Amino acid sequence: MDLQKRKLHFIQDFLKYANNNLLDKFEEILRAERAKTFEKEIKPLTISQYEQRIAKAVDDVKNNKAKTARVMKKEIETWK
Repeated sequence: MDLQKRKLHFIQDFLKYANNNLLDKFEEILRAERAKTFEKEIKPLTISQYEQRIAKAVDDVKNNKAKTARVMKKEIETWK
């Protein structure tokens, strides 16, 4: 059985047999899985990485590689 069919079968069974207790359990499982995914996808920067990014940003400003908010707003208006 492919994934889509399994999902549909699961949803049908869940709707048939679900109660508050079962719903609480599944919500907890989903919260835990969401947290795991979040931790895998979004990793905090180390202090060194953070400092490197700040240094690059300062360097970009000094070398006119950065745009002001006003310039960006004007540029965005042309996208429409």
